[in-house]
Amino acid sequence: MTVKIGVILGSTRTHSLGEKLFKYLQRAMPTTGVDFTWIDLKDYPLPLYDHAETPLSEPIQNLAAVEKRWLDVLDQQDGYVILSPEYDHAIPGSLKNALDFVGPETDHKPVQIVTYSKYSDGGMLAAASFVEILQMLKMMVLPTPVLLWNAEPNFTADGDLVATAPNSDHFAERLAAAFNELVHYASLMKDHPFKR
Repeated sequence: MTVKIGVILGSTRTHSLGEKLFKYLQRAMPTTGVDFTWIDLKDYPLPLYDHAETPLSEPIQNLAAVEKRWLDVLDQQDGYVILSPEYDHAIPGSLKNALDFVGPETDHKPVQIVTYSKYSDGGMLAAASFVEILQMLKMMVLPTPVLLWNAEPNFTADGDLVATAPNSDHFAERLAAAFNELVHYASLMKDHPFKR
């Protein structure tokens, strides 16, 4: 059975390191049994959340078209990979704002955190800050985030992995293993959905 995995690029910066990684994953991840949806947050220019409703407890009324598109694409997935840089020891504000719109769309679906950095920490603090947010959205957070440290030299603008760059072999293996683990859990949970 094919599972749908949404890969979310959580950075909206122009010419970001995340864009390179996003392009790499589009080329490198196996597609057998998986239908990937490539979700670039720049394609969903959401306003700051300003609805009266709390999405986790009541449906949002009067959704703008872009807000509905964002929630619909999330609802259609069986699992998620979220790519995020680290800004001031946390995830970017644009990504947090996008998640503030989410209610039942991601409930009890697995998610893999992937953080990246030009520096040696690999976005470790962003990954840690992410867990409570995603758990609040009732997502099933996989236990080991993927941390890509000193990652700038590893990916070209076209999304090619630079084989001679330090850590490239490790990054390729770790990302492939993380996607494989996510597909496993997404398949299990699709076949055996949680019932209240």
